[in-house]
Amino acid sequence: MRIKLSAVIALVSLFVGMQAYAEPIVTESTSNSTVTTNGNNKTTVKSPPPSAISPSINNSNADLCTVGVSGAVQTQILGISAGKTVRDMNCERLKLSKTMYDMGMKVAAVSIMCQDQRVFDAMEMAGTPCPFLGKIGAEAQEEWGSPRPVARPRNIEEDQKNEAVVKDNIVKTVGGVLLLILLL
Repeated sequence: MRIKLSAVIALVSLFVGMQAYAEPIVTESTSNSTVTTNGNNKTTVKSPPPSAISPSINNSNADLCTVGVSGAVQTQILGISAGKTVRDMNCERLKLSKTMYDMGMKVAAVSIMCQDQRVFDAMEMAGTPCPFLGKIGAEAQEEWGSPRPVARPRNIEEDQKNEAVVKDNIVKTVGGVLLLILLL
């Protein structure tokens, strides 16, 4: 068995030794090619228009007498955004009156409140008329009874309705013009 194993090892070594000194096989090839491409390339990028983002109005301070209003409209062609603040006159009146009262000026505080038609009417119905140029009580009642329509407070609700109608007409006009522009 030893002889067979020695013979196999000798044959394998001879075969491996012959392969190590063998000449490599070399294959040569030459090729020429020409590529010609003709064509028109067109790239179209379709993306939506930038968004109309309405401005934000921060109301983190609760002591403000303003309210923020904003809005935006976006179409495929045009985007519009706007914003503004709206003053709350009644809130301002209450704060002013409270400040005057806190400073000990009670008649001035009542006078500020009497600038509201509702308060003025309530004071008159209660028999305690609003102060008039430093006069209070019966003296003020006489002065308010005299023909001084300019001194009496205006009806705020009617003023607000008239103002709202004017603003509504302005908004409709601007909206109509913008719609015409979009249609052209």
